[in-house]
Amino acid sequence: MNTEPTMQLPGQWSTFGVGYDWLFYFIYWLSVVLFVAVVGAALYFVVKYRRRPGVKSEPTGHYLLLEIGWTVSPLILLVMLFHWGFAGYVSLTAPPPDALDIRVRARKWSWDFEYPNGGHSQDELHVPVGRPVRLILSSEDVIHAMYIPGFRVKRDAVPGSYSTLWFEATHVGRTRYFCAEYCGAAEQPVHEADGTDRYTGHFSMNGWVNIHPVDGPAAESVSGENTWRSGWASYLENVLRAPIDPATGHEVTPAQWGELLYARNQCNTCHSVNGSAMTGPTWQHMFGQNVDLADGTHVLVDENYVRESILQPAVKVVRGFNPVMPSYQGSLTDRQLDALIAYIRTLR
Repeated sequence: MNTEPTMQLPGQWSTFGVGYDWLFYFIYWLSVVLFVAVVGAALYFVVKYRRRPGVKSEPTGHYLLLEIGWTVSPLILLVMLFHWGFAGYVSLTAPPPDALDIRVRARKWSWDFEYPNGGHSQDELHVPVGRPVRLILSSEDVIHAMYIPGFRVKRDAVPGSYSTLWFEATHVGRTRYFCAEYCGAAEQPVHEADGTDRYTGHFSMNGWVNIHPVDGPAAESVSGENTWRSGWASYLENVLRAPIDPATGHEVTPAQWGELLYARNQCNTCHSVNGSAMTGPTWQHMFGQNVDLADGTHVLVDENYVRESILQPAVKVVRGFNPVMPSYQGSLTDRQLDALIAYIRTLR
């Protein structure tokens, strides 16, 4: 793989680069060849069959073999392109089970990245090299889109729901990301402390993806553009620190905070975490599984299902249970919902 850009594409920074670029260039050069062939044939026929004095044109007859050829050959090509494209789409949407989850929240006009240990970074994403990473995206206001050209991935962040994208970085270094969905512009400038005005908007929702080596120097020994030079574990421990829980005064990860919320919001009165039967379904081994619903259908328990079940519990009731759970709409913030989901994920 080569991180240097070409005339058509940026450098390859993830495992998707080779397959994506191969298909892109196949379609590109196929289009060039067909364009030259069609235009060349048209020019040839214009010259060969131009109007001549005293020559009357006659309509051509049917040529069955030619008609079958120009019908079947594009069909075969389209089927091949569909197969390659669909196989690529499946690989883009099916992360490995051991992928590192990073929570991404988009807002006007910045990005917030939350890591498994509860640490946060603003507008700069930090990932390890050589390990699958899954971004769990949502928006706090309008539709945004996380686009990382070097990784060949893009996905919308939609208010009120979760979407995901994944990648595996192949090189240590930095590559850019952008918001690929127009999300408006600020009506008023931001006044800086030095008296200058800074304008923000869709154009400012971009930043760097810092790809760290697995091992490396301590995080405190690097700064600025060289932050990616520190080892991933060191950077996570020394810089991307977990927040402090006000009730206990201790650092907590999202999953640990979710466990605290599980008890503080009396979720434990209806949902067990050890498989025992209670008023509601057990949370043990629930995430990532299909559950049967009271209406005869089934649904995959993922981030969107858990969020909907907490906010609108009567919409999809698990078979064998009564719709008695109250709605927590307005009682839990988005970050608390994310923490509960993180905790449920650990119970698999």
